[in-house]
Amino acid sequence: MPSPLSPVDDAPASPPHRGVWGRVIRSLPDHVDGRVVAAAWATLVVQIGIVATGGLVRLTGSGLGCPTWPRCTEDSFVATEEMGIHGVIEFGNRLLTFVLVAVAIITFLFVVRMRRRRPDLFWLALAIGLYVPVQAVIGGITVLTNLNPYVVGLHYFASVLLVALSAALVVRVYAEPGPRRMAVPRSYRALVSLTALGVLITVVVGILVTGSGPHAGDGGAARNGLDSEIMQHVHSWPAYVTLALSVAIFVLAFRAPAALRLPLWTGLLLLTEAAQITVGLWQARSGLPIALVNIHMVLAVVLVAAMTAVVMHQSLSVGAKGRS
Repeated sequence: MPSPLSPVDDAPASPPHRGVWGRVIRSLPDHVDGRVVAAAWATLVVQIGIVATGGLVRLTGSGLGCPTWPRCTEDSFVATEEMGIHGVIEFGNRLLTFVLVAVAIITFLFVVRMRRRRPDLFWLALAIGLYVPVQAVIGGITVLTNLNPYVVGLHYFASVLLVALSAALVVRVYAEPGPRRMAVPRSYRALVSLTALGVLITVVVGILVTGSGPHAGDGGAARNGLDSEIMQHVHSWPAYVTLALSVAIFVLAFRAPAALRLPLWTGLLLLTEAAQITVGLWQARSGLPIALVNIHMVLAVVLVAAMTAVVMHQSLSVGAKGRS
């Protein structure tokens, strides 16, 4: 059985293509090869990266560095010298959207020829490609609403969903094609579902905490009116519950088929949660320094990616024997 970290060569017979367009079509992958794997990983990396740069925009007070959208000013699509460093930071983050779009298009083109044999990859790539512009529009609305904390939170949550889709794409690139069957005990599945729910609640409450705190993206931006200190405690409750559930699924993972490599993925989830909680406690006790808050924001989506990987590593292809 192939290693879960090695793409499966599932090349079908390709129909003939003629002319220049035919040569272009033939140059695209018709099975999972190194290009497809690299594109999937690039998709995940850029989606996590945009969270880091978006956090920098907010934490440096550059959220209105470009005071309108889609232009940067009423007369210019780019930041002007008069706008200073805040304009540079905000405009730089906007430019990264084009990188996301380019990666999404390349990834989609790399899987389009295998859409019949690998519809999972096709639909994931298509969903990501269609969702990236939606995320950009939500980002524009945050500016047009003068950084309304709930719209800003929605903007972040849109990135959470994109990271989850991107992580799913990475997982499926390494999976065997064809029908799949659940290969874990019901108790494990139940714990994974509860843990995923815990991650979701933790992230959502974390967004509300950020909306009540000092980092509004601009000195004049509104806050959501919630008590920041109380919300920090509320945020910790689902985080600790999720950590306890993750310990439980890590223990149960050793009873699952070896081919799923569940101790590896659940261990990664556990380490990510431990790092996230450590940084969260550190930032709360040190006055919310910008660097730690940004790391905490990035770790939140890394946690979502790890949780997605655990959720998707519960099944094997129908023909698999469950051995490594």
